[in-house]
Amino acid sequence: MLREHIFEPRTVGQDGFRWRGIEPTRLEALTDGVLAFALTLIIVSLEVPRTYSQLLRVMSGFLGFAICATFLFGIWWGHNAYCRRFGLQDYFTQVLTGVLLFVVLFYVYPLKFLFTLLVAMFSGGRLAGTVFSETQTRVIESWQWPSLMMIYGAGFIAVYLVFTLLYWHAWRLRDSLELNERERIITFFNIEGYLINVGVGVLSMLIAWTGGPGLAAISGMTYSLLGPLRGFHGWRLGRRLDAMDRAAGS
Repeated sequence: MLREHIFEPRTVGQDGFRWRGIEPTRLEALTDGVLAFALTLIIVSLEVPRTYSQLLRVMSGFLGFAICATFLFGIWWGHNAYCRRFGLQDYFTQVLTGVLLFVVLFYVYPLKFLFTLLVAMFSGGRLAGTVFSETQTRVIESWQWPSLMMIYGAGFIAVYLVFTLLYWHAWRLRDSLELNERERIITFFNIEGYLINVGVGVLSMLIAWTGGPGLAAISGMTYSLLGPLRGFHGWRLGRRLDAMDRAAGS
């Protein structure tokens, strides 16, 4: 029985979703360890700075590191929420978590490279971090930008496609998990939300692929659509839950 492999609901989240996974599992411990290692790869260089100027150059990459760390924290938060809500430890969940961790580790350096480079460009090189060498060698040519955006887009899509499949898996098991109406709404809306992320990533990759260097910047700015799209999506979820609560109270 599926119920024998999950924790009984003992805690309710702020959104009213009952937690079926309370105690951290070995799968979660592995996820935490891999994400912590990925965070270390982002912030730590291979060598300790040997001069004060080298130390300042490393520290100047703080903003790029903060952006990457925020992205990794979002992945951790999303996986933690999934584990708390459903408590699933079946084979499908383990495989998808393994894929997620592989993608995170594979794209750590492209993630760091892209955001450190962008911060360096917008700051006029003052926040260059470790992207530029001491000789200020040009690190990327204009014709390489589309490829860089496609690499980032592929990783972005892969991460949120895994989350989509995880919530789709939970949706398939909604009867066995005994999800109530609120929990079913939230689960389905999470599938939609992660598909929005995937769609924006696909759009960005298409622009980079078809537009060449001239539209590489537009490809990057495509991700700004996530704010209004996810905001509107969250607003719809709030209205749906409020309507459900009003109907239950009447």
